[in-house]
Amino acid sequence: MRKGQIRAIAICVFRKGDSILVSEGFDEVKGNHYYRPIGGGIEYGETSSQAIKREVQEEIGANIKNLNYLGTIENIFTYNGDLGHEVVFVYDAEFIEKSFYEKPSFFGQEDNGVIFKLLWKPISEFTNNKLVLVPDGLVDLL
Repeated sequence: MRKGQIRAIAICVFRKGDSILVSEGFDEVKGNHYYRPIGGGIEYGETSSQAIKREVQEEIGANIKNLNYLGTIENIFTYNGDLGHEVVFVYDAEFIEKSFYEKPSFFGQEDNGVIFKLLWKPISEFTNNKLVLVPDGLVDLL
């Protein structure tokens, strides 16, 4: 997150039955966990759909198909005490390699080397406010 700048990102929702694939994050200042679908920044000269294909390939080594645009969310938030502002292009898609659906959880890696865990969570855990799904408004798109 860069202070004072609006960041364009793309995220992708993968579905398995009534569950979606998310990574878990933790805000140290608020002291709470949150969940977000896989994705990341859109590079200069790249479309949001190209970005999500690249991000999924880079982070978990997966190829995707049936990419479908769901909508755009403007997300203004605080994370670890800092103000953030994103324009989030939201997609859903399917993994070409079906083994991703068979794993209850697996790990990905950010381009800076940070390892993160991805897991399948029932959508109902987000709609009943038991867990926090970000960005705000994503549950409504689903």
